[in-house]
Amino acid sequence: MPRETMLALYYYPGNANLLPHMILREAGASFELRFVDQPNRAQKSPEYLKLNPNGRIPVLVDGDLVLFETAAIALHLCDKFPEAGLAPTLGTPERAAFYKWMMHLTNTPQAEYRAWFYPHEHTVDEGAVEGVKQKAGERLNAMFDVISAQLGDKTWLLGDNFSAADLFLLMLIRWGRAMPRPPRTIPNLQGLAERVLARPAVQKTFEIEGLKAPFI
Repeated sequence: MPRETMLALYYYPGNANLLPHMILREAGASFELRFVDQPNRAQKSPEYLKLNPNGRIPVLVDGDLVLFETAAIALHLCDKFPEAGLAPTLGTPERAAFYKWMMHLTNTPQAEYRAWFYPHEHTVDEGAVEGVKQKAGERLNAMFDVISAQLGDKTWLLGDNFSAADLFLLMLIRWGRAMPRPPRTIPNLQGLAERVLARPAVQKTFEIEGLKAPFI
């Protein structure tokens, strides 16, 4: 019998690790959580930079494989644990739609949040920081409106079938909870978020990471 490889997820509560953490618990996987002291910039330490030269969280270690980029980790885990049913069958139109949503969520709202949370990184003019943040918020509002319209009255992003894309969207909805117009105020998104939050694996993830209500 082949030796089972060890899985380890480097995390800080509520960061982008939330997505792969939820996937691992949905899959019932055996894994280890490794805390990264983000406030003290442990993600910029020489040891961590050997894992992710970008100095960002999360990182997944799967045996000899060291993987960074949240969406890449999520897709790898969906393929590693196909029995969890978190991604449609390869080669199907549903799988293509799944890829569409995973790429959209990582390239569009997730990327835009960088300017919302860290506006000082996007200008050399200190007086422009608030303006950068405001425009990022406006762009995020428009992005979530588009996602809501695409979701419509469907139960999940892929229709009747739950997938890792719904976990991804929950994380992004959560990140916007302090925005002037939080994504949860959009009815379609609130409904989806509440359905995802009702899942036992998601509740366990939030509990283990120490995340407190309000969750979105």
